[in-house]
Formats: sequence, structure tokens, C-alpha cells
Amino acid sequence: MTSAAPLPGPATERETADPEQGRLPEGYRAGSAGLRSASVAVFLAGLAVFAMLYEPQVLLPELTRAFGVGPEAATLAVSVATAGLALGLLVLGPVSDRRGRTTILRASLVASVLLAALLAVVQSWELLLVVRALQGFALAGLPAVCVAYLREELHPSVSSRGIGLYVGGTAIGGLSGRVLGGFLADLGGWRTTMAGIAVLAAACVAAVWVLLPASRRFRPVPRTGRLLRQLAAAFTDPVLVGLYAVAALLMGGFVAVYNAATFRLEEAPYALAPSVAGLVFLAYLLGSVSSPAAGALADRWSPRRVVPLAAAVMLGGVLLTLVAPLSLFVVGLCVLTTGFFAAHGVASSWVATRAAYGGRAVGQAASLYAFWYYVGSSVGGTVAGRAWATGGWPSVVWLAGGTSAAALVLTVVLGRTRALAPSDR
Repeated sequence: MTSAAPLPGPATERETADPEQGRLPEGYRAGSAGLRSASVAVFLAGLAVFAMLYEPQVLLPELTRAFGVGPEAATLAVSVATAGLALGLLVLGPVSDRRGRTTILRASLVASVLLAALLAVVQSWELLLVVRALQGFALAGLPAVCVAYLREELHPSVSSRGIGLYVGGTAIGGLSGRVLGGFLADLGGWRTTMAGIAVLAAACVAAVWVLLPASRRFRPVPRTGRLLRQLAAAFTDPVLVGLYAVAALLMGGFVAVYNAATFRLEEAPYALAPSVAGLVFLAYLLGSVSSPAAGALADRWSPRRVVPLAAAVMLGGVLLTLVAPLSLFVVGLCVLTTGFFAAHGVASSWVATRAAYGGRAVGQAASLYAFWYYVGSSVGGTVAGRAWATGGWPSVVWLAGGTSAAALVLTVVLGRTRALAPSDR
């Protein structure tokens, strides 16, 4: 039977100690107020974080002109943030296993918004990169704790769908940063874009602060030595290690395509303005649908079946972008986006389930998955600038297609390994 939970305020982890002699309360089930509140909160958090993280992507051509840098250097505006985020995951994930999920999440969101506002007034390229790196570290608070938080607070019957909704929020956030950014850039340049995204993020963070339920089922890892042992244990399961590699491969190819696409769409034969080029990122809407849908399929079938299928869809979309007509190029982006978010949403849930049933710290395993995910983003996004500068779009397709194909093969291999639980079958 589902217990109704009051709408939460900004309580702390300690304030929600279990009242029934140490027995954990049941996770939120379908239809409960707690599930609705948590779902909306993580959706809005994902929107804010990923709007801030990827806002420079549609601005890359404009940044090359504003600061006098080349395409490869311009991609650093995205890559240094994802590198900072990857570093932050290594710190904030283990800290969350000791200190709690919601405290870190709220603090990181506030710091990220303040740095987003600072970006609108920086005067040099070097300072912009420094602020972006710091912002990336702060943004790590969400991916470092969100999957672990949802895995702890939601009932297993709805956990994959909850994580899928969070990933859908990240898709909408990435879309908002790019599409809104393109229109704002046409209105007032890149500084207007930075300021506008900061306002959007601040509104989302205020809502998250009110709505996010405090952790009821969190139990801290008490000692640093145990944390280090659990960190090492996260690398002893070959399936988890394989899923970390899948994260890096998928994200590297995905970011490579979208970074280079901003340059391709501005040049002949398309010659699109930033506001029009930004509309291609509406493909992200498909990600907000495919991720929760794939999560529901994984709950019915198995992550082992869904992730390879989604990786194959992504690979097909990458190859389709080789076709010259703009309409087919956009279709290719839509297909690869659908496949990418489906694969990522289910793979991240697979990591949490595998870690839980394997006796490993879920927060650390989820953080390591996200760490390699953003390592892939940093490397793939930067290499995409070089590939575009040296070989044009075919070189970008070779890069993204190669990483997608490698991820597909690896997920098929992982699907043949021993399962630890019925949901990991």
C-alpha cells in the first residue's frame, strides 16, 4: 500500500531519519505525491543544468568571431565545462555517499546559476574558459547524485521510468540552451544568450528548492576508508566497467555531431542564421520521449536488450547525416538523438541496478558512469573541431560512427554476461 507523503520543503537528510526503529520507509510508488514531486524536481533540475552546460554550443561560430579563435579552440567553451563536470563527479559522488544527496544537489545548483550570470560579463577568452570550467564542476552536483537519489527514493517498479524522466529533462535542457540561445544571439549577441539562460536556470532552481523531497532512504557510508574500498569495488565488476566505456563512446559521438553541426549549418550550402540553425536542436524533444519510453521497455524486457537496440538506432542516424539535403540531415539528427537518449537513460539505470545488487555503492557507481560520460563529451567535442577543420563533415561522421559502432558491439557483449538480479537479466 502506498503511503502519501507531504509536499516537501528544504529539509535535510538528518531530519528524515526513519522513525520505525531503523527500518527504511518504502520507496515512492506510482501515483504517490512524493513520486510526482520528485519527478518534477529532477526534471526541472535536469533542464536547468543542461541548458547551462550546453548553451555555448549554438554560439560556437559567433565565439570564433568575438574572440578571434578557431573552431577547435571554440569547442573548448563546451569541452572545459564537461571536463570540469567530470572532475566534479569524482569529488561530489563519494561526498554524497557520506553527506547526503539533496544538500549537495541544492548547493551545486545555486553555485551554477551564479557562475552562469558571471559568464554574461566576462571580457576575455581565457576568463570565459576558467568560469566555464568552474561552472562545469558545480554542475556535477546533479549527475553525481540524481540517479542514486532516484534509485533510493523510488520503488523499484518505477525507478527506471523515474530515471528516464530525469534524462528527458536533460534533453529538454540541452534543447532550451541551444534553441533559446540561438534566438537570443540573433537579438543581442552571445552575452544576451548567456544572461537569458541564467534567468531560465534561476527560475528552475527556485522550483527545485521547493519541490525536491528530502532523502528518506539514504544511509551514509560512515568512513573514508570504506568509501575508498567501495570506489575500488566499482571497478571489479566487468559489466560496470563496460557500461562506463559505453557511456564514453556514446557521448563522445553524440557531442561530436552536434558541435560540428553548428559549423556545418552556418556554411554553404545551408548558410543558416544562428536562430534558424538552433531549431535543429528541436530534435532533443525526441530524446525527452525516447528516454522514458526506453526505460519502460527495459522494465518489461531487459536493459540488455534495449541498450544495444538503441545504440544501433543512433548509429543509423549518424550515417544518415552524410546525405546532403537539409531535410535528410535533420532526419539523421532526429534518429541519432532518439537512439542516444534511449541508450543513455537505460544504461544509467542498468548501472544503478547492477551496483545495488552487486553490493557496491550506488552513488559511486553512478558517478563513475557519469564521469566517463563527460570524459567522452570533452574528448569527442574537442576532436570534432579538429575533424571538421581537417576533413569536413565526412570526418565527423567517421568519428561519431566509429564510437557508436564500438558502443553497439560492447553492449551486445555485456548482454551475454551473468545477471545479478531479475531486473538485470
